Amino acid sequence: MNIFRRFAMAALIPAAAMSFGLSSVLAQTPSPAPAASASPSSTSPAPASPAPAASASPAPAATPSPAASASPAPAASPAPAASASPSPPPAAAATPAPVQTADPFGLETTLEPKKVVMVKGTANWDSAFDTLIDAFKALNTLLDKQGIKHAGNSMIVYTSTDDTGFTFLAEIPVEQDPKNLPKDMSVGKSPEGKALKFVHRGSYDNMDNTYEAITNHLDDKRLEAKDTFIEEYLTDPLKTAEDKLVINVFVPLK
Repeated sequence: MNIFRRFAMAALIPAAAMSFGLSSVLAQTPSPAPAASASPSSTSPAPASPAPAASASPAPAATPSPAASASPAPAASPAPAASASPSPPPAAAATPAPVQTADPFGLETTLEPKKVVMVKGTANWDSAFDTLIDAFKALNTLLDKQGIKHAGNSMIVYTSTDDTGFTFLAEIPVEQDPKNLPKDMSVGKSPEGKALKFVHRGSYDNMDNTYEAITNHLDDKRLEAKDTFIEEYLTDPLKTAEDKLVINVFVPLK
């Protein structure tokens, strides 16, 4: 399959910092000088006596400081109780982690043939997903009218690709044959045989990265793949947001 490589570029914007100097005005310091001039007016040593009295005033102020230091002591006791509460959330966060790591990548498997109703189509890469959705809608409309239920997940089988687009078969497994099929629809069997299984999560547009990883995997293992690729949609593409898709990609081997 033709794989398009997309590269994202990030621009770094340097940040400039400016420092501002603050000038200190020392001219205001002479203001206490007039206060010193008041000292010659009172020659008596009496003003000197209040000075020690002022020094005694800070002494009682020291007594409330121990009282304030005692207040934080009870506040420290509830702190351990709060530290115990955050412990449960980490245990809950550990559960979803294995879900992502369980996805197989290059798992050897054997495809079993299934009876499917299929429709042929062609698509351009620019509008590929919309074309596939239209094909699934046509198949679902036919099956709904005849009351036929799905017997498996919807699939896309790529029969040929080039730089501009691809041809495909949209398939839905069924247990009974539908009637009055249009010319572009038919009943047949899905692909079978040995294949490698890969998993893609996310939008259809991001599948370029998945197929690039698949190509690298085949090159590393020196495996030869057939010209057919199968996508099995584990999430319903008609009801699931495009960025929430989960798709099995099967690569049949020669």
